[in-house]
Amino acid sequence: MPGAAGDWITLAEAADLLAAANVRFQRSTIGRWARNGTLQSIKLGGRRFVRRGEVRALVAPPRRVRAEDIQPVLFDDLKG
Repeated sequence: MPGAAGDWITLAEAADLLAAANVRFQRSTIGRWARNGTLQSIKLGGRRFVRRGEVRALVAPPRRVRAEDIQPVLFDDLKG
């Protein structure tokens, strides 16, 4: 399995990580996302674990792209 063991955190730790960023989620919501595949998860010994990086990505600001970095050819089909 790629990644270190520390990459996987419990649902409670995920909720705490989100709470530290002033984002309030119940463990049940995070668990639902893990079960339906919104968050990658594993289940060991009756406990569910999610990837720390995926939880952090929920609160990360969106990446911005400068207009001059966009390839004009991407919008060719939008022209009249």
